Amino acid sequence: MEQIVIAGLSIGQVIALFGAAFAVFLAGFGSARGVGIAGEAAAGVVSENPDVFGQALVLELLPGTQGIYGFLIGFIVLIKLNVLGGPGNWADLSLQEGLFVLIGCLPVAIVGYLSAIAQGRVAAAGIQLLGKRPEAGGQGISMTVMVETYAVLALLASFLIIWFAV
Repeated sequence: MEQIVIAGLSIGQVIALFGAAFAVFLAGFGSARGVGIAGEAAAGVVSENPDVFGQALVLELLPGTQGIYGFLIGFIVLIKLNVLGGPGNWADLSLQEGLFVLIGCLPVAIVGYLSAIAQGRVAAAGIQLLGKRPEAGGQGISMTVMVETYAVLALLASFLIIWFAV
């Protein structure tokens, strides 16, 4: 079967790179939205009670982890393709291998996007709780971290699929 080549790359390489881009873009976009949602709540609460800034900041930062997970998966794809080895050293991927990598990137991309936004909403609620009861900051953090569980599971699924696909 003849190999399809696009700009000097095999179709498998191109599809795998699209997967990496989806992982980074969607998880990062979700994190940006989640951090923004929590940041809006934090600004309001901290304006009323500046003493809760540290706890509000922790809650605001938590939805940002999904973007890190997406970046990590994108980086792993680049490692698996040997992109960091320089031009001409890239691993050659078949169409099937490229599709496996793309499919492997989808859990962290989709779950990262959705869970970051959900986590931002939970963090905003935790920040509101912090505004009313500053001693309840740990409870707000605990509730926010529960959403993180699903992002971590998606990260693990993506990692295992990609690592063993190529």
